[in-house]
Amino acid sequence: MNDFCIMMEIGQNLKNRILRAQKNELTEHIIYKKLSEIARNAKIKRILEKISAQELSHYNFWKNYSHQVIAPNYFKAHFYCLISKFLGLNFGLRLMERGEKAAQTAYEELKKIHPKIKNILKDEQNHEDKLLDLLGKQELTYTGSIILGLNDALVELTGALAGFTLAFTETRIIAIAGLISGIAASLSMAGSEYLSTKEEGTREPIKASLYTGVAYILAVFLLILPYFIFKSSLLSLATTLIIALLIILIFNFYISVAKNIPFKKRFLEMALISLGVMIISFFIGLLARKFLNIEI
Repeated sequence: MNDFCIMMEIGQNLKNRILRAQKNELTEHIIYKKLSEIARNAKIKRILEKISAQELSHYNFWKNYSHQVIAPNYFKAHFYCLISKFLGLNFGLRLMERGEKAAQTAYEELKKIHPKIKNILKDEQNHEDKLLDLLGKQELTYTGSIILGLNDALVELTGALAGFTLAFTETRIIAIAGLISGIAASLSMAGSEYLSTKEEGTREPIKASLYTGVAYILAVFLLILPYFIFKSSLLSLATTLIIALLIILIFNFYISVAKNIPFKKRFLEMALISLGVMIISFFIGLLARKFLNIEI
């Protein structure tokens, strides 16, 4: 069956899908090409170059059916290149993979008509899986250390700040108490991560401890910031809770995309734990203020 006959059969609706797929392939060709130019790892660079050439051949394949020249989506190309550059190739490519529906739909509907399409689908999936697997192993090596730092900071410090809020009244005192306890806890966590990683022998202990400590300290500064800004301790606590939920939301979204795992369950679990600890600590602070007669 020649291309003209196929085009007569598929109709205008599917032709529009082909045009979208064609545009998508050209855009991805540009993305992979730009990423290959900034990749430092020689193996990853070769894979990116191979996929880029492959995407260009797919664009030309679709062009034989549409008989139209399509311009790429430059905004999408720049967006994913920036995301990949600052948040990692693994995250950028997996995020891009989640949005790839138009090309897959057109391929699925046409693969019975043209035998080559089935092979194109298979080859593309194999190369992308290989790349993402390689990137995942390299880029997510120290994710566990970051998770450890963030989890502990969010649970421990939000709880401590909630307790301080009811035990004390002056926001500056609460902020300073939170800062001191937060920095002390971050150093303790970094030290513990160093020792545990050293026993593992699979990661660099100093690097792992730095990831844990830095993640903890960053969370500390963000969580105590409202107490330096507002005079009301309750308003500060409410703002801290919002910041904590935003940190949980952003980080869990990143992990769910980068590791290709469900987002909702992880987010709710971490949010409920932090909120639960905060509520318990809040009432402990209330009891301490009442029975110990603390007025600061």
